[in-house]
Amino acid sequence: MKFSERIGKKEVKIEIQIDSMDIELRNGLWNVISIVFLEPMCKVDWLPESGYENSVKAIWFSFFKEPIDEVSMVTKSVKEQLRRRFFTWNYLEVYDFIDFLISMKRTEFNKNELVKSFNIILERELSAYRIIDNSLVPITNEQEIQTIEKALSDSKKFNLKGVNIHLSEALSKLSNKTNPDYRNSIKESISAVESICQQITEDKNAELGKALKKLSSKLPIHGALEQGFTKLYGYTSDSDGIRHSMMEETNLDIEDALYMLVSCSSFINYLISKSIKLNIFKI
Repeated sequence: MKFSERIGKKEVKIEIQIDSMDIELRNGLWNVISIVFLEPMCKVDWLPESGYENSVKAIWFSFFKEPIDEVSMVTKSVKEQLRRRFFTWNYLEVYDFIDFLISMKRTEFNKNELVKSFNIILERELSAYRIIDNSLVPITNEQEIQTIEKALSDSKKFNLKGVNIHLSEALSKLSNKTNPDYRNSIKESISAVESICQQITEDKNAELGKALKKLSSKLPIHGALEQGFTKLYGYTSDSDGIRHSMMEETNLDIEDALYMLVSCSSFINYLISKSIKLNIFKI
């Protein structure tokens, strides 16, 4: 987290790309297309001899919906035409093209390698989309982003410093493009819930499991919600859990960390709203 964000002078921003595409994401996606599809095609000059003529004509016929007799028979020219279009498209057009490539039934290029490489770039550059079962699908949405932002904003508004710090750290560790730390992002998300429960129950030493049980004496909380977060806490605290120092990180990815951040933010918003109604937190 940046210094200005840690001291509260600058709002922590959620960098997941939902309705936009920065140049790093665009470049990464193009590089995948170039390496997996276009560079092998361009090993020979003449398209009919490259073995990629059917895939190229399918793009012109079904995606561009333009006359296939306008397709250049020079492979490097085909690559340049695709490149020129790709870097002038808006983000939706880029995703439409990617969705088309991965949905093609017969291809000369290695589609499995294309899908695997696309997903690596989409995760690395914090895109809100992934390829699942040969379809591009969203892994988050604007409402989930607003849930996180509200929890960050309200925890600051009601001087819940521990909650705000843990949420900010969870977001920072998830959003770090060069060195994401999903394990500790999940830990920070759960710690944010623990912090607000300690604040409400006025027991600063209570671990989340104990604090959840004490909540009912302060405010009414739905039993299913209490049980749900008790189980989540158990998952993050047992010998195989996130908070255990020997836990390996190989099975954790951005989807796990994002799910936990959204879930914990939503629960925090719920507890803040309940606490305002009972005058525990003053507006």
